Amino acid sequence: MDEVKRLLEGFADEAADGLPTADIDADVARGRRALRRIKRRRRVTGVLCVAAVSAAVLAIGNQVKWWGNPGTEVAGGPSDSETAQAAPSSSSPAPAEGGETMSMFGASVVELVANQQSWNTIGCTLAPKGWSAETPIPQDRVILSQPTMRTADTDTKVVLQAAPEARTLASVQVTRSAGKTFHIGRLDGRVAGQVKLPDQWLLVELPAGDKDWNPELLRRFLDSCTVN
Repeated sequence: MDEVKRLLEGFADEAADGLPTADIDADVARGRRALRRIKRRRRVTGVLCVAAVSAAVLAIGNQVKWWGNPGTEVAGGPSDSETAQAAPSSSSPAPAEGGETMSMFGASVVELVANQQSWNTIGCTLAPKGWSAETPIPQDRVILSQPTMRTADTDTKVVLQAAPEARTLASVQVTRSAGKTFHIGRLDGRVAGQVKLPDQWLLVELPAGDKDWNPELLRRFLDSCTVN
């Protein structure tokens, strides 16, 4: 065994003697150059990846913009916007005329304006626009009608009447405002309201089936009236 070991050591020494002297500096320089090449390849690869992503984003953005552009013309027919403009707008409501307000159901609401007429013992500073007192005017009653009305039936007119006692109203709602008590309800099938004044009650009956009045308008009308 010792002889074999010595023989192997001799072969190793002869092989080492035949190799050139190691150049450590040259090896380090070659390693640094290799690292620099690897870094340059990584930078170039990163730049190419960023460019590819940017191009893809631009392409997708332009396509989305094209699809979402309402003014883009398409071969074979007019654009949707042109078709919508050409179609008649039959469902849109007509604008209110004469400064009238609109209710939530589209029907015109009575407009209260300053009253320029002198009535009897009943007087109101407000009156429905276009309505006037019929003559001759009774002592404790006022009938308001429109000029187009040609009937003596008071069911289509506004009737104001003073009385010492309150009338019994159906489905009545009682409110109090500015020291006054208001009753809003129905009388013989007609919407009616009454207010307690210092000496007596004032009753207002609205036209039968009239949808142009609402409780707030009726309360304002009653609030503007006095009885002497």
